[in-house]
Amino acid sequence: MSDVAEAELFGNDDWSVQADGIEHRDTGYFIACDALASRRAEGLWDWPLQMAEKRWCRPSLFREAFLAALDRFGIARDAELIRSFALGYGIRAVVSPAAETFVTLADMLQPREAPATRRVASRPAIRALSAASA
Repeated sequence: MSDVAEAELFGNDDWSVQADGIEHRDTGYFIACDALASRRAEGLWDWPLQMAEKRWCRPSLFREAFLAALDRFGIARDAELIRSFALGYGIRAVVSPAAETFVTLADMLQPREAPATRRVASRPAIRALSAASA
């Protein structure tokens, strides 16, 4: 058994929870255990929001590893954690497989194409015509 496998406290297809933090298996992206509970000014958890911006991060696997890491390192969860995941990853779409069909907030808030603008010729005001003829 390798040293990495022995040091792994939790793992899934994408993430490895180790004694010093969590690491993405393919990219090597690492979040130190002392940074896991980082919050933003409004109280939202930083990592669910940051990871939602990464196209390579599968939401269900990150969430599973992140929650396992919180449990392992004794970091308490709260309602802001739920809000952070919801705001970062949005709502699950209603198609299969549901676990991989999150709609990110960034995707939901992308501006739509502006509709083609139609120009309507303005008609002269009736008062202006009657004033000119008087």
